[in-house]
Amino acid sequence: MTDQEPELSGASLAARLARLTGVRVTGCAPAGTQHGVRHHRATLADGRELFVKQGPAEQIAAEAAGLRWLGEARAAAVPEVVAAGGDLLALPLLPAGHADPMAARRFGADLAALHRSGAPAFGAAWTGFIAGLPLPNEAAGDWPDWYLRHRVLPYLRIAMDAGWLGPADARLIESAAGRAADLAGPAEPPSRIHGDCWSGNVLWSGGRGWLIDPAAHGGHRETDLAMLALFGAPYLSQILAGYQETAALAGGWQARVPLHQLHPLLVHVCLFGAGYREEVLAAARAVLTA
Repeated sequence: MTDQEPELSGASLAARLARLTGVRVTGCAPAGTQHGVRHHRATLADGRELFVKQGPAEQIAAEAAGLRWLGEARAAAVPEVVAAGGDLLALPLLPAGHADPMAARRFGADLAALHRSGAPAFGAAWTGFIAGLPLPNEAAGDWPDWYLRHRVLPYLRIAMDAGWLGPADARLIESAAGRAADLAGPAEPPSRIHGDCWSGNVLWSGGRGWLIDPAAHGGHRETDLAMLALFGAPYLSQILAGYQETAALAGGWQARVPLHQLHPLLVHVCLFGAGYREEVLAAARAVLTA
């Protein structure tokens, strides 16, 4: 990068990043956008390369809190928060890698260890976000009721208000989520989960799967696994094998996958419209016939 590149992406951004990190910025360039958050690549005078996110301050604060909380467990690979403040979040720029069976198995074991580190309650101490949408994190002691009230119903209302789902759809989804108490399996303490653990939020680098873009909170550990399955994580069978070797899942967990997928599918309806309607209804029907 040249000394002129901060001007190309905004000299003010480079200056603010320098104040935030305490190190002069020698290069800064845009690197795309996602869900209203702008991405940048930056180089510091000490040679470090950063991935910088710029977005709504409350959303940035939630992501930083989630990354730090996940990292405190010292279990899974989680990027260090180099600096965070206002609308900026700076993380190490991880070299691009690829998944392979060994890395996937290790990732499964790491994820199990992360979950096993636990959480004080279902929910979190900060206001959450998932793909730019508010994520209610009020704590509760009972997962089935918490899941219905804080993960299903808020997004069902958004989808209905937007006209993507109708009253009959809502009744079906509410009936399915209402069965959580009967179908959730043996009660477990809250796990420390990523919360938005689809395959796109696992970055493969250096022989490990790194957890990025979290919607972290105390939740049910099967939620992360159901989201990995939803959009086809690479070497999923190896991820599950590594997970089971470290912290075996309760019997019948496969049948509970659609229950845990109700929430992310509703989020996708809210974000992308009726194209995901049939998928969330299919998951609801699967829950009701379990």
